[in-house]
Amino acid sequence: MKRKIIEIDEEKCTGCGLCIPDCPEGALQVIEGKARLVSDLFCDGLGACIGTCPEGAICVVEREAGPYSEEAVMEKIVPQGEAVIRAHLEHLLGHNEEALYRRAIDYLNAYEIPVPPHGTASAPAACPGSTARSLPAGEAAEAGPAGRIESALRQWPIQLTLANPGAAYFDDADLLVSGDCVPYAYAEFHREFLRDRVPLIFCPKLDADVAGYVTKLADIFSRHTIRSITVLHMEVPCCSGVRHVVDAALERAGKEIPVTEQTITLQGQAVEGSLVRRPGPGAAQRRET
Repeated sequence: MKRKIIEIDEEKCTGCGLCIPDCPEGALQVIEGKARLVSDLFCDGLGACIGTCPEGAICVVEREAGPYSEEAVMEKIVPQGEAVIRAHLEHLLGHNEEALYRRAIDYLNAYEIPVPPHGTASAPAACPGSTARSLPAGEAAEAGPAGRIESALRQWPIQLTLANPGAAYFDDADLLVSGDCVPYAYAEFHREFLRDRVPLIFCPKLDADVAGYVTKLADIFSRHTIRSITVLHMEVPCCSGVRHVVDAALERAGKEIPVTEQTITLQGQAVEGSLVRRPGPGAAQRRET
């Protein structure tokens, strides 16, 4: 079967082992000085190990792989004790894998193994990088002491892979969907674009699951009232895929939300786009200059 699973670049991997603790499923081991995926069966493809790799040697790909087995994982985890069981349960909750979480709990109950205290679906204690949080934004990117620009970031996470479609900060939001290179190229990003908006970033060329981004954005559009969408992308052709993902998600959700598109040049200039109101299925698209 074809599914998401991690892949390790052996040339980049130094064998430091920092990824191992973040894989409670036991899919990773350091063998002959390199991190190895020892079993497709144990890898859930959620990529908790990615963030701790200092060399960027781990990514999530889609390939033919044996089906992930929650039961096989639990057989491996349970003998390692309560702390590892807790880490695994919180790992599943932190990635919104409620079906796998229920199977893990069923396994524990079936073998009369105590369920350790752990985070809940609404407030997972694990995977802090993907836990939805509203931030007390500094009064949105005003100049601070000595002209310093304060951050206008209002929530976390911002990477679309990690975003929880049910997060409350999407309610009545002005959404900013951006290629992840844009903030590096546009010096006034916080002041001009991020202020009072909820950002989501991704790379339409390098990220592994762009089709999944369409599904996740459509879910966000369906669950929440989104007032507007600002799309930012670099002038390079591949980055225009940001807009295509947004359009496909709007069509899938059957939503009509105002979309403003701007292109950022390699010289750091913003080129005005047109205001596009994306219609629902079956309607004709209207462009207003």
